[in-house]
Amino acid sequence: MPNKTAEIEAILGQSTSKRKWLWPVIIGTGLVLSAGGLWLWWPGTGAQRAPQYVTQAIDRGDVTVTVTATGSVEPTNVVEISTELSGTVRAVNFDFNDIVKAGDVLAQLDTATLEANLTRARANVDAAEARLAESQATLEEMDQAYERSLQLADKGVASDQMLLSAKSNFSRATAALQSATANVAIAKADLALNEANLAKACICAPIDGIILDRNVEIGQILAASFSAPTLFTLAEDLARMQLQVDIDEADIGLVSEGDRAYFTVEAFQNKTFPAEIAELRYAPLTVNGVVTYKAILAVDNTDLLLRPGMTATATITVAETADVLRVPNAALRFTPTMTESLPADTAGQKTVWVLRNDQAEPVTIEPGSSDGSFTVIVSGAIAAGDRVIVDAGPN
Repeated sequence: MPNKTAEIEAILGQSTSKRKWLWPVIIGTGLVLSAGGLWLWWPGTGAQRAPQYVTQAIDRGDVTVTVTATGSVEPTNVVEISTELSGTVRAVNFDFNDIVKAGDVLAQLDTATLEANLTRARANVDAAEARLAESQATLEEMDQAYERSLQLADKGVASDQMLLSAKSNFSRATAALQSATANVAIAKADLALNEANLAKACICAPIDGIILDRNVEIGQILAASFSAPTLFTLAEDLARMQLQVDIDEADIGLVSEGDRAYFTVEAFQNKTFPAEIAELRYAPLTVNGVVTYKAILAVDNTDLLLRPGMTATATITVAETADVLRVPNAALRFTPTMTESLPADTAGQKTVWVLRNDQAEPVTIEPGSSDGSFTVIVSGAIAAGDRVIVDAGPN
C-alpha cells in the first residue's frame, strides 16, 4: 500500500511540472494570433481591406407608374324624396332595399282635407262662371238700352240725363263683365292648386331604383312648413356605381380622364375591382391645409358586391412602359465616401455608381419615369447586366 501511494504522488508531480511549462506557450500563441488579426483589421493593411459594396444588376423589365388615392363608393344617382305638404301619413308601401319603378306610390298622406278643398274649389269655379254669364247678359241689356237712348236723343225725344244714365249703366256692365271674367280665372287657378296639392299627397318614386333609406312611418305627422323632411332615399342603379377619391395636388397633373385603375375595399381585402376615371373636377378641397381634387371613377357593380359608402383605396395607372432598361432607385440615392470630387448632376441627369473590376465608377444617366422601386434609363453608358452599387457593404 505505501508503494501505491508513492507512485501516485510521483505521477501528480510530473503532471504539475508539465503544466508549468505549457502555460507560457499557450499565452504566447494567443498574443501572436491577436496581433495578426489586428494587422488584418487595421485600415489600410491587407489586400482584403478593399471597399465592400452591395450591388444589384441592371435589367430589362416593365415600369408602371401609379397614383394612390382614397375615397368612397357611391351610387351614380341618389334622389332624396320629401314632400311639400303637411299632414298625417296614411300608408307606407315600400321598405328598405325594395326595388321600385318610376311612378310607384311609396307613401300616401291623409287626403280628407285636400279632397274637401278640391270640392270647394270646383264649386267656386262653377259660381264664378255663373256670375260671368250673368254679367254678359247684363252687358247685352245695357248695350241695347244705350243704343235706344242714342236713337231717341237723335230724334230729340230723350233727354241728356237719360242718355247719360244709359251710358253709365253700359260702362258699369262692361266693368262687371271684366271682373266676372277675372274671378273665373282666379277660381280656376285655385282649382288647379288644390288638384296639385292632392296629387302631391301621393309620395311617388321619380325614377327606377332601390330604396336605400326610409324615414317615415304610418301615422307620422309631417310639418313641411318648417322644413321639408326626407322620407325616402332612392338610388337609381346599384349595378353602376362610382368611386369618389381625393387626389393630392402633387399628383393631379399626372392623372387624366380615361386612366385605368383598380381599388380594394375592407370587406373584400383579397379582391380588386377595376375602374376608370370618368371625371376630374376643378374645384379644390382643402382640409387641414392639404389641397386635393375630386376624381370620379366609373365602376361596374353587376355582382352587387359593393355597397354605398364603402371606403376604398384606388391605384390609378398613369404611365406604363414595357421591356425597358431600368435601374433600382436605391442606386440613384447611393453616394460613396471618397476623397476625390464627385461628378455634378446636371438638369435631367443622375449619377449611378457601377462596380467594374472591383472599383466603383460613376456613370451619368438620364432617368425616365419611376414606379417607386425602379427608374427607366433613357440614356447613359450602361447596359443590362452591369452591377450598380445600392449600398455600402460591411467593413
